[in-house]
Amino acid sequence: MITIYTDGSSRGNPGPGGYGVVMKYKEHRKELSEGFRKTTNNRMELLAVIIGLEAIKASNAPVTIFSDSKYVIDSVEKGWLWGWIKKDFKGKKNKDLWLRFTTVYKHHQVKFQWVKGHAGVEENERCDALAVEAAEGQKLLIDKGFESGLYS
Repeated sequence: MITIYTDGSSRGNPGPGGYGVVMKYKEHRKELSEGFRKTTNNRMELLAVIIGLEAIKASNAPVTIFSDSKYVIDSVEKGWLWGWIKKDFKGKKNKDLWLRFTTVYKHHQVKFQWVKGHAGVEENERCDALAVEAAEGQKLLIDKGFESGLYS
């Protein structure tokens, strides 16, 4: 079982943002983060999940993702995403990231677990710190999907 903790941050919404990921498998642990010059909190929450799933080398892996994002978890678990796809995301945001998510999601056995943010869950707190640090960094990337205006 692979465990992934994720968090996203935006300093302003939109504003500079970042994501943080902590991955655990047996005795292995990996941390990932990046910052973007202009984005939204929801985009960073979703991107964190995507990056974590894309970092898995095996296919069909059992994965539990811990997130404090109701946006991400409810969109998948309550089936909203599949309806958005059928309607080509009409009136919905973040199409670019949701399509990227579905590509990697279908290659694993993914379960989501909601955790309350800022509630002392060690790995979630670490993800938050990574995301904030990335958002406040000097080498911020361009969130092309957001800045192009096509999918935001």
